[in-house]
Amino acid sequence: MGEEGTEGTVHLLCLAASSGVPLFCRSCRGGAPARQQLPFSVIGSLNGVHMFGQNLEVQLSSARTEDTTVVWKSFHDSITLIVLSSEEGTSELRLERLLQMVFGAMVLLVGLEELTNIRNVERLKKELRASYRLIDSFLGDSELIGDLTQCVDCVVPPEGSLLQEALSGFAEAAGTAFGSLVVSGRVVAATESWWRLGTPEAVLLPWLVGSLPPQAARDYPVYLPHGSPTVPHRLLTLTLLPGLELCLLCGPRPSLSQLDPQLLDRWWQPVLDPLRACVPLGSRALPAGFPLHTDILGLLLLHLELKRCLFTVEPSGVQEPSPEHRRRLLRSFYTLVTATHFPPEPGSAEDKVEEVAQRTQVPRACYLVSGPEEPGMGWRLVAVQAGPRRLLLLLSAQSPTHALRGLATHTLQALSPLL
Repeated sequence: MGEEGTEGTVHLLCLAASSGVPLFCRSCRGGAPARQQLPFSVIGSLNGVHMFGQNLEVQLSSARTEDTTVVWKSFHDSITLIVLSSEEGTSELRLERLLQMVFGAMVLLVGLEELTNIRNVERLKKELRASYRLIDSFLGDSELIGDLTQCVDCVVPPEGSLLQEALSGFAEAAGTAFGSLVVSGRVVAATESWWRLGTPEAVLLPWLVGSLPPQAARDYPVYLPHGSPTVPHRLLTLTLLPGLELCLLCGPRPSLSQLDPQLLDRWWQPVLDPLRACVPLGSRALPAGFPLHTDILGLLLLHLELKRCLFTVEPSGVQEPSPEHRRRLLRSFYTLVTATHFPPEPGSAEDKVEEVAQRTQVPRACYLVSGPEEPGMGWRLVAVQAGPRRLLLLLSAQSPTHALRGLATHTLQALSPLL
């Protein structure tokens, strides 16, 4: 299995579909933003071959060369996004979902009207600069995985019911039904209305908060790509503790000044200790002391109906492989099992092509050895699915292959009450 995301370059192009005018180009090399830009002749050729196909009623969606994968996608016959990746093992599924997230980010911060009815290209270019930081975080080596799974990255706080009660009370006192607690881009707790947000805003909003530089408070205009793509809402954020932010989605009211310290103290001072316990959960996702087998080096738990996930590559103190390497292995394994082994997630585009109910044979588990399949060699990756939950595990080389399914099934049973 190629390790998706290993050293290579990703170029993202955004063009006005009708004129072919480039709106922006973002690049990333080795997981970090890069200044390297594609020549205009290459940009013109990539867009030209796509437009040529459209004129012949042929939809060009992807292509591969010896060392590069290219994916094209048009949105509302107005915006064309093109991504080129020379990263080893990059899958078309990953690049397709990347483009969906990028367009969602553009709508989130600029609004659909500006993107579908382009009156002034230069003005649109300037407005789109506000989305660069968020878009660059998709291209880089993120600790989150919602861009790929299209599920909300979550953590499990040790005293979730107390935080949930405080959040619901505070949101009601502030006059909004939409509230959440976010640590490092992951949702700790949220109101029922926040959880009912559609895709992609449910993934994009906490990701946006996690990508912004630290700030005590923000009043940020956002559009909801699914729920309100043309009318802006306000995203209010308040830093309760370093790395832990309270987020409210609202209309014209309340103003940021109405959220005075007395209101904050009333609801959050009594749960200060549970809040402090959330801060280190960012990279771990699970409460300290949660029992996991010592062979587990990383895990991804998905609830496909709730569209939420738990993702961690730091369940134990083992040093090798590095966290970045573990994330790449799990992301690559996710694309493999999603594209080839397990049925599409409910409500996905793939689901419409072939009804899951029509399938007579649906795998329950699969495993893979990355590297030599010899005793004590090669990382083990195993996936199991039970009902709406799917679990992917990265295991140490010492874990025997004959025991992988049993270990994964036992771990899924232990984790199921959490998500």
